[in-house]
Amino acid sequence: MVRSFYDNTEALVLDGLESIALLRSDISLDQATKTVWLHDRKDSQTALISGGGAGHEPAHAGYVGDGMLTAAVSGSVFASPSVAQILSAITRVAGPAGVLLIIKNYTGDVFHFRLAAEKARVALGIPVEVLTVGDDVSVGRRKSGKVGRRGLAGTVLVHKILGTCSRDTGAQLSKLLELGNEVVSNLVTAGVSLEHVQIPGRDAAPAAVGDQVELGMGIHNEPGCLLLSPRPPLADIINMMLDQLLDTKDEDRAYVDFADAQHVVLMINNLGGLSPLEFGGITGKVVQAISSLVLSGTYMTSLNGPGFSITLLKATSEMVGYLEAPTNAAGWGALNVSRLHDKPPTEALAQVNLDEGHAKAVESSGIAFDSAIFKRGILRSCQNLIDTEPLITQYDTLVGDGDCGVTLSRGARAVMSRVDEISDPTDVVSTINKLAGIMETDLDGTSGAIYSIFFTALAAELRATTSSSMNHEAWVQAANRSLEKLQQATPARQGDRTLMDALEPFIKSLVQGRSLADAVAAAKAGMEATKGMKASLGRAVYVPENVWDQVPDPGAQGVVCILEGLEAATHE
Repeated sequence: MVRSFYDNTEALVLDGLESIALLRSDISLDQATKTVWLHDRKDSQTALISGGGAGHEPAHAGYVGDGMLTAAVSGSVFASPSVAQILSAITRVAGPAGVLLIIKNYTGDVFHFRLAAEKARVALGIPVEVLTVGDDVSVGRRKSGKVGRRGLAGTVLVHKILGTCSRDTGAQLSKLLELGNEVVSNLVTAGVSLEHVQIPGRDAAPAAVGDQVELGMGIHNEPGCLLLSPRPPLADIINMMLDQLLDTKDEDRAYVDFADAQHVVLMINNLGGLSPLEFGGITGKVVQAISSLVLSGTYMTSLNGPGFSITLLKATSEMVGYLEAPTNAAGWGALNVSRLHDKPPTEALAQVNLDEGHAKAVESSGIAFDSAIFKRGILRSCQNLIDTEPLITQYDTLVGDGDCGVTLSRGARAVMSRVDEISDPTDVVSTINKLAGIMETDLDGTSGAIYSIFFTALAAELRATTSSSMNHEAWVQAANRSLEKLQQATPARQGDRTLMDALEPFIKSLVQGRSLADAVAAAKAGMEATKGMKASLGRAVYVPENVWDQVPDPGAQGVVCILEGLEAATHE
């Protein structure tokens, strides 16, 4: 049953952002890049930009204001903004002091924001640093593995501390980065929810069975680390969360020892679906359990999630001063902040290539290729993604946040609509560059970052070829080197339960001299092998292990759809 006045998430996100600009005379909105920024600011200050998927309001746009963020850039619901969006935000607010990007530790955000930062530094000469926030403790070290801690509501404290520090002290970029890392290393969060949320325009999430609660909920609809049924009393749930946050004997979750804390900051965060009455009662119970500097309100939601999170910060007096300082950021101003006793427990950018660390204008390569086969392959691949979207969505609902199929389908439609425009039979480099550009602007989330990096690298490798026209060997060698460049940007390898489980065996098979059909078969085998495989990266890390046996990796399934389309086109 649909429980939203909106059935189009893109319209919802844009309308929500527009409301901020309508209500604040000091904030502007660029709808094309879904960016809001503070236009009444000092250019001498380091600019702070945050962002990520929509659905976490008031994060992130609600924290744009004097003493907090300079700008925020939004993706679709639960999906990272693209590199092009982020780069546009950087150029819009960057001054001589540079820009600090503050992101939550999710794979798509890490890929996109870091790639945008690299482009800004190398191509435009803008000083940019990236601060990644991971504060979740529920998943634990063993399960989170290479991914590390998820970024949750504690990210908002980082926004406030660094934003006020930048405004009140004029701190340089390096100082803000240092302070930010100190805050993150002393930050812990645990969440809990009664059930999962429904994303507007999609089928409702399965209803909770019986009276239960999930401990360790994230903010992207990921399953919790522990399902409690029947639901324990509220006091017991809170105590379990505090145990995860404070138990120094728990080697898997003991990230911060509060025994010697100067101050402890307590944040109680409404995940979006609790009434003020119920949330007020929960706040009272938490404060009775642990008193400190208390912040209580709706900071970082998961749409209308019926749950809450508890964040603790082992804070210095400097951090507390920045938290208590005034700000006009709308998302912060309406919150209850009270001190109890401290108790330790440029808008149009020229297209730029990153090639060997130097920026260069895109010039015609003069390398010809069979554009007819290329277009057939692209169209077949894109149609495969669109047709398989429900299946990929089903897979990702079980082992991710449910948006992989929709994201790939959206990108496929964008490519299909422009395939004639981007295809130049006399210039393969320009064609692949334009394809990479579509990946940046129309394919968000982790998939967008990975495909963008791969195709950008492929264009660079094709430019380096000595051939005046493309043949099979030239494509294989370029693809192999592009895979190597992609693997410099991510630790993901075959065996980690990611799209690499299909992409790696495909390219390795071609390098070994096997046929295209054999290589596609190897990719399919790699995808099938992800069933039951332990996840080392991506949001699948956070789901119960028994789910891994049920479905293959959704990203690997997407790669297979593309490769099958390319192979089929060679027979037409």
